[in-house]
Amino acid sequence: MTDNYPLDAPSPYPAAEIARAWERERPGTPTDSIEIVTPLWRLAKLFADDRRRVLADLGIDPATLDLLSVLRRAGEPYELTTRELARRTLVTAGAISQRVTRAEDAGLVTRRPDPDGTRAVVVTLTPAGHALIERSVDQVLTREAELVASLTPDNRAQLATALQQLLDDVTSRTNRH
Repeated sequence: MTDNYPLDAPSPYPAAEIARAWERERPGTPTDSIEIVTPLWRLAKLFADDRRRVLADLGIDPATLDLLSVLRRAGEPYELTTRELARRTLVTAGAISQRVTRAEDAGLVTRRPDPDGTRAVVVTLTPAGHALIERSVDQVLTREAELVASLTPDNRAQLATALQQLLDDVTSRTNRH
């Protein structure tokens, strides 16, 4: 049995109920975060599972989507060094190498030495990779827009701002250790 915590099946219990139970069982335990962190974990699980289903239907995995997306967003000529890919995807150089190898084997990217004479490797989106990312990004982003459609535009903007502030702060606090 594998343990996928915290991305295992979302609990049916509302976060407020979980917080109240901890307050009852362990008075004085800080529970303020539960009603924020628990829904975020649940949403992450639901969004990730839904995205995996969409991508499976498209025949692309999340790592390949990430790689092709970064190249596509780079603009013409849709190429970056492996170092820049690692920086933009927040994964290790080894993980980028594996992703590039899989995508190259599938005909989605090519790689070549950087002509600047360094040891850098340049990865370029192929026409097949470009076509796949164009199809995929439209379907993924359309689906995700459907999933957040219950929020008004103002609610979405406020939530995006609050989440970015929280992400920046948590990143700062966790990178100190």
